[in-house]
Amino acid sequence: MSTELGDEPDDDQVVTWWGLVIEGYLATQNRLLTEIDKRFGLAPASFDVLLRLVRSPEHRMPMTRLAREAALSSGGFTKVADRLCEADLMRRVPSAHDRRVIYACLTERGIEVARQARSACADILRRAVLAPLGSDTSETLAQAMRILRDTNGAEG
Repeated sequence: MSTELGDEPDDDQVVTWWGLVIEGYLATQNRLLTEIDKRFGLAPASFDVLLRLVRSPEHRMPMTRLAREAALSSGGFTKVADRLCEADLMRRVPSAHDRRVIYACLTERGIEVARQARSACADILRRAVLAPLGSDTSETLAQAMRILRDTNGAEG
């Protein structure tokens, strides 16, 4: 199904290529999230929130921004936040400067769990992505997906 230099791929090739991208992503993401859940008991949305917070300055972020970045509805994010607070991984902290702002902040336990889960995530990705593709192809794939995200995202 390869094309000669300068030839445009036909409809079947384009659809097949995209299908392979989706299938590869879904299989890899499923492997990653299944292993994170088994090891840490973290559902995908909780894992995503913890990763975003552990990578944020002071391990905190305004709740509305965090919900938006995690692509969760207000109600869906509230449920995730409630579970994380009940598990002593996160707490809600009012802003000292703006009473309308509530921060999601990792607890000490949350920082530790998030760091361990992030490290496990990296190890899984090394096995599931870097080992079969190599560093150069993995980087090229990431750059290509960044272009697609930027081109086709909300502002695209």
